[in-house]
Amino acid sequence: MKSPVRTKNRVVLPGVSGTARVDRRTRALLSRLRPGDVAVLDHLDLDRSTAQALVDAGVAAVLNVSPMISGRYPSLGPEVLADAGIVILDRVEGIDAVQDGTTVRVHDEVVYVGEAAVAMGREVDGPIIQHEMAEARRGLTAQLETFTHNSTEFLRREQDLLLHGRGLPRVATRIEDRPVVVVVPGHEHEAELAAIAQFLREQQPVLIGVDRGADAILAAGGKPDIVVLGDALDDSDRPSAKALRAARDIVVRVDRGGRAHTDSLERIGVRPMHLESAATTEDVALLLAHAGHAGVIVGVGMHASLDEFLDRQRSGLASTFLTRLRVGQDLVDARALPTLYSGRVRPRHVFLVLLAGLIAVAAAIAVTPVGQEWADQLGRLLADLTDDLQGLF
Repeated sequence: MKSPVRTKNRVVLPGVSGTARVDRRTRALLSRLRPGDVAVLDHLDLDRSTAQALVDAGVAAVLNVSPMISGRYPSLGPEVLADAGIVILDRVEGIDAVQDGTTVRVHDEVVYVGEAAVAMGREVDGPIIQHEMAEARRGLTAQLETFTHNSTEFLRREQDLLLHGRGLPRVATRIEDRPVVVVVPGHEHEAELAAIAQFLREQQPVLIGVDRGADAILAAGGKPDIVVLGDALDDSDRPSAKALRAARDIVVRVDRGGRAHTDSLERIGVRPMHLESAATTEDVALLLAHAGHAGVIVGVGMHASLDEFLDRQRSGLASTFLTRLRVGQDLVDARALPTLYSGRVRPRHVFLVLLAGLIAVAAAIAVTPVGQEWADQLGRLLADLTDDLQGLF
């Protein structure tokens, strides 16, 4: 008989543990994260789309060398992380001692490797986020003054494009008088696409994918007609080769005076058109739809409030603001579309209305003397028919 093997009780240390994934480039880091990892990054003013990507990756903690909310803008990312229950440390010092792939533990604002404390930071929780967001909103006056100046300069440089559509390429896709859906990779763009599925199925709109928005269209069961992308995109932001090959038109936005680097596109058999502009790719897509005289433009994944403008497009805020003024009368946010669009009238809907009308007429006739006489005659007729059938069998 074997003697029982005694095992030592495993000591569970407090805090959150996980494998550290370290990269100064946030986009490159996102592609390497796995559930339970500890993300180590250097991202000033964490935006909401990046925070949502961290939540979707299932990270246990986020360690940020820079402040989550610096006070320049109301950054929406920290609140997303806090709502998901993720441990957040910012202004972390000594993080260089943490190597990629090392198992770390975070407890009481201290980062441990094994039993050694190697870094410290500030834990960011709900009350801190609310306080710093309020402070950031109070300091927006200076930012808005800078924004006013930038808008004037942008309009001076891009007035031909904004006001007259000059410089926009001629796409082969017919847009005139057709609904257009512009899909931008953003916060909850998948949910917005799912919410307008009936509109997509019934109206068959022109689908324009912006950067990775082209892949979102494919994932939703559609096919992008036009893809708009920037020339300086990282591989993590560039649409897949499948999405690019599926599109009829590819438009690459290039900075003014810059040179287009489209060799990688041509190697997969895609011949793009070029547009020189300082506008964002999202705004180029809207201007393409507007210049093509679209019946209506539906924006998926786009930002609508001032906080979202500042959170996602700080460098391109002037472009976004002026473009929205230009296309405003044609643009509908996808979140509002289910309220405005109830779908086409189908034959079964007409049949149900007619049936309800017939029932209402029959009920009205039944309460009149003539209706009661008809009902008595119908009752006698059914009784005679029943007797005949019983006698037959």
